[in-house]
Amino acid sequence: MYLSIKALHIVAVISWMAGLLYLPRLFVYHSNVPRLSEPSELFKIMEYRLYRYIMTPAMIVTVLSGVYIAYSGAHYESYWFMTKALLVVLMIGVHFVLGRHLSEFNEDRSTASGKYFRVINEVPTLLMIAVVVLAVVRPF
Repeated sequence: MYLSIKALHIVAVISWMAGLLYLPRLFVYHSNVPRLSEPSELFKIMEYRLYRYIMTPAMIVTVLSGVYIAYSGAHYESYWFMTKALLVVLMIGVHFVLGRHLSEFNEDRSTASGKYFRVINEVPTLLMIAVVVLAVVRPF
């Protein structure tokens, strides 16, 4: 059972990360088209479906399967795991910040620039690198 949950966890993480990396890129393009235009309306649909049907379920499965793995392997007592968990909480925060931006785009009130979204796009990447290093190397 443990290995099946671990495999599910890895698939969920990959799906969630794909969304965390792709959604800000969609926002870059969306921020450069006129409000209420046909491309803007298409971006709204794409962004909503990505967030609602891929990213959010993948985040939930990632967290639930991660908690199972942490308790099954007694990792929750390790400093590397506590640090990793903190970084995952930050990643969840990024997820919800992107959700806020999604709402702003859907209501045609987004004022953030494409440059802002390019910078935001790097945050999940840096968090992901740190999480993977902690999970694999377990430095402390």
